[in-house]
Amino acid sequence: MASLLVRKPKGKYVSKRTSTKFENLLFWSRWLLSPLYLGLVLVLILVIIRFGQHFVTLVENMIAGHDESFVTDLLALLDLVLLSNLILIIVFAGYENFVSRIDAAHQSVDRPHWMGTIDFSGLKIKLIGSLVAISVIELLKDFIHLGEDPAAKVGDGVVWRVVIHLTFVVSGVLFAVMDVVGDRHKSEATDLKKDGSLRKSAAAKH
Repeated sequence: MASLLVRKPKGKYVSKRTSTKFENLLFWSRWLLSPLYLGLVLVLILVIIRFGQHFVTLVENMIAGHDESFVTDLLALLDLVLLSNLILIIVFAGYENFVSRIDAAHQSVDRPHWMGTIDFSGLKIKLIGSLVAISVIELLKDFIHLGEDPAAKVGDGVVWRVVIHLTFVVSGVLFAVMDVVGDRHKSEATDLKKDGSLRKSAAAKH
């Protein structure tokens, strides 16, 4: 009987120590996402190179007098800029939400105002908004091409891009509605907690 009483606390101690090590391992596993965000930063370099190529093409077309392609080339540049903004939003917001706080940014005067304020829900809205904007630019390029060529017809590619664009729009609306409903439930739960605490304090006084 005495030996059982001695072993029981020891077993609890070993179990607690194992659980702590396992939880520390799980908590450390968030750093496995760091190479992914670093890879997105390297992708920005490729986007910059692509932007330079499109910019050179735009200048060459202007010098050659191909004014009809100016809008299309400009839309291609805007498309890359929006894509770069999307990558930065995912890198900053994703890293701070899932890996660690960026102390260097919080101590900098150049820190973007939205850093530290976008949670996972806000990140989804930003992502969908950026995808909708990029999709609009792709559709504009298709419509401009159709307007420039009278013989051109609406192909399956354009139809599918319209369908994808509408899917992004509907998804964004649904995400926004779900966020509004979720925030409303949170505020109602907070109000109920406040009412309960006020009633308890009032009952304690009486």
